[in-house]
Amino acid sequence: MRNYVVFLSMIFCLVLSSCAKEAEAPVTENADAATQIEETEESIMQIKISSGEYEIIYQLNDSKAAQELYSQLPLTTNAEPFSNNEMTFYPPDKLDTADTPLSGGKAGSLSYYAPWGDVVMFYAPCTPNNSLYELGDVVSGKENIEKLAGEITVSVYK
Repeated sequence: MRNYVVFLSMIFCLVLSSCAKEAEAPVTENADAATQIEETEESIMQIKISSGEYEIIYQLNDSKAAQELYSQLPLTTNAEPFSNNEMTFYPPDKLDTADTPLSGGKAGSLSYYAPWGDVVMFYAPCTPNNSLYELGDVVSGKENIEKLAGEITVSVYK
């Protein structure tokens, strides 16, 4: 009889440990999902460009040039109008355009003109060229791009 009780106790312990392992699995999966969401949110690079009452938010692409611009933030610089379709500013360091897609020059795009080393905020389209690289697209405030003047602040936006 004593062996029978010991045997039943062992089976009971095995059943409990099996249930405990099954209960732990969804927690691990939920933790992994939460980590993936955090990593995705952290990998989205958004910047805010502001001047006085105006604010523009851009979402950067994952190119090397966009990452380099993002790593130079925050910065305070001057916005300068150029032609009849863009505002420009100069980051502290030139950006590496290796593996960065060419820009189509559409309104709302954030681009980098490699020969001059300036970042271009288009409020109207331009003719694409082989020296203009895409950094990202406007998320909000597109109507404010041409209103920027003088000193601007470029910072990480979360």
